Amino acid sequence: MVLPLTLACWDYDRVKALEDGRVRPEGIALTFLNYRVEETFFRQLRFQEFDVSELSLSSYVLTLNQDNPPFIALPIFPSRFFRHQSMYINTNAGIKKPADLKGKRIGIPEYQMTAAVWQRGIMAEEFGVPITEVHFVTGAIEPSVNERKSKVPHSLPPGVKVESIKPGQNLSQMLEDGEIDAIFSASKPSSVDRCSHCTYLFEDFKTAEADYYKRTKIFPIMHVIAIKRAIYDANPWIARTLQKAFAKSLDMAKEALEERSALRYMLPFLEDHMRETKRIMGEEGWRDGFHENKHVIEKFLQYSYDQGLAAGLYKAEDLFAPNTLEQFVL
Repeated sequence: MVLPLTLACWDYDRVKALEDGRVRPEGIALTFLNYRVEETFFRQLRFQEFDVSELSLSSYVLTLNQDNPPFIALPIFPSRFFRHQSMYINTNAGIKKPADLKGKRIGIPEYQMTAAVWQRGIMAEEFGVPITEVHFVTGAIEPSVNERKSKVPHSLPPGVKVESIKPGQNLSQMLEDGEIDAIFSASKPSSVDRCSHCTYLFEDFKTAEADYYKRTKIFPIMHVIAIKRAIYDANPWIARTLQKAFAKSLDMAKEALEERSALRYMLPFLEDHMRETKRIMGEEGWRDGFHENKHVIEKFLQYSYDQGLAAGLYKAEDLFAPNTLEQFVL
């Protein structure tokens, strides 16, 4: 008997083999639904439309605050991103270093979004800028983008100042006009490309991110793969089976990056980029699995708790299906 399951996920290179059928999880008839992440998150968190889906790590952790959490995650991380490069400033605000953000107004699309949790945590831990010493302003980055509404209820800790932008405003223009001093986001504000006084907080963000990884061995996790808990409870075997299938797909994506007989990607200096990435992060810089990423998850959970999001300081083990915690060999 084959179990039909829907999987909503963006078509990253590391899941392409699942999307096109080169990898088929045993005993599962998988229907891959290629949606951009915001659509997937909204539909799954509000309406639980999919059997399995990509989810924001922060939003998933917030679901654990509920009496009956609707999802259970797998230690599969389709989206990871160093976030130093996603912090932007108006240089007219007198910001020359991260510590200068104290007392400033910082735009963020949504308080609970994963990128912002990492960014606030790094600012507090590494640069002495606690969340109580800045003023957050939430809203759409661009005029063409709808304001993000929190899909999972959460509270704010005492002393944290958060206000919403007014109708018709957007954070990118507010940064250019000096109405806010900085933006922490996932996407780059258009004002950074058109305005000389809007730029990166870390001008040489590549060096900052490489140094961060060398010191911490943290490659920030943005998204997880999660199963509807009722489906997992009825079919616990699917967690391990999906984990194996995602691992095969990831390996196939890595093999494609190593191909040199012809350029598969429109990156003429890919060879040099691959060599540099391996020098900084080792052969397995991008890897799934619980034990390999436990320290990353623990750091995020500490930040989430410190920022008033997680109801308690969860253990990394609390997030994942129990039968996916042990290592396995394909």
